[in-house]
Amino acid sequence: MSFSAQYFTFPRLYEINPLSYNHCVAIFPGLFEDPIRAQSFWTARHGISRADIDNINMVDGMARVAIYQGRLYILKALARGEDHRRKILGILATTHRSLISAPQLAAILDTEFVFSVEDKVEDVAGPDHPLWVLARKATEESVWLMPDFGFWSWGHIDSQIGPYDEVVKLVKDHELPWEEKKDKLVWRGKLSFAPKLRRTLLEVVRHYTWDDVKEVEWKNMANFLSMENHCDYRFIAHVEGRSYSASLKYRQACRSVLVAHKLQYIQHHHYLLVSSGPQQNFVQVERDWTDLPEKMKELLDNPLKARMIADNSVNVFRERYLTPAADASYCRALLQGWAAASLDITETMSDPTKAPNRGIRYESFILLDPSSMLRFGA
Repeated sequence: MSFSAQYFTFPRLYEINPLSYNHCVAIFPGLFEDPIRAQSFWTARHGISRADIDNINMVDGMARVAIYQGRLYILKALARGEDHRRKILGILATTHRSLISAPQLAAILDTEFVFSVEDKVEDVAGPDHPLWVLARKATEESVWLMPDFGFWSWGHIDSQIGPYDEVVKLVKDHELPWEEKKDKLVWRGKLSFAPKLRRTLLEVVRHYTWDDVKEVEWKNMANFLSMENHCDYRFIAHVEGRSYSASLKYRQACRSVLVAHKLQYIQHHHYLLVSSGPQQNFVQVERDWTDLPEKMKELLDNPLKARMIADNSVNVFRERYLTPAADASYCRALLQGWAAASLDITETMSDPTKAPNRGIRYESFILLDPSSMLRFGA
């Protein structure tokens, strides 16, 4: 059977298919824009040297890893408590999944890189380091974007969200038909994250009949709304937090219209957001929300357009670009782009389990006592 992009459709993309790079490009056009951008940035500056990553000051929330003969090794991992540890494990697990699902392990060059699970680049490094991060500003060109830890699984100690594919299954099993959804704009969150953005939203929507925007009071769970219950609404507001907001992917699991202010932080799949035209998959408003009432009136007055935007969002994100197959394909493309821009690192690689690194295979690292992971290799 000859290859066809149509062959790999939902729900097959929720399986981890051993897709070649050419297949990934055919199925997920536009997904690999940031690795291409970062590779071009560093290639124009004569590439990334081993000294470049050696000069990265390792702090809590960061890990240094190696890919050697197609396997993942942890050289150093620094975590400030359970939150950091879980996020680091999520990134490691996603990377491991992308490796073991690769059709040709030998095609992945030996390399090393450092990643951070902190919200902002400036929290851990200067603007010129070749660091793997969860989000970046447009001006932070030296960094490489990776999918966030929640695509593997996420949950706080007392509130488990679970693997992303389970969230999608739960949504699909319980989501209301479009005709039965509430004709309102919903948002739940903490005002302490980006208080100006979030308080302004509450002020702007006040007194409108389509308003269901509320602060969650976590002490008594007042106004709490589960992820899947957000899908009961036709319109879902998205607001950045301290930097990016990891909740975006969960909101994109709903067949609803995402309404977002102009975003300051870029995640790996943001290149696929379309704010106008027949392929529109979200609605963009100003950062001060001043045009939100006007945009909501347009959506409420034109339900066919609103339904089109919601359908486009599901087709692009939930059923294609945010699937495990897309996640694994992106990670492999990220590794390939990184290796192409850091040949000096590949050429100076040695067995990561030997001195001076004394690294450990991923499969063994995850068996360590949690306390041993917090300062591994320090």
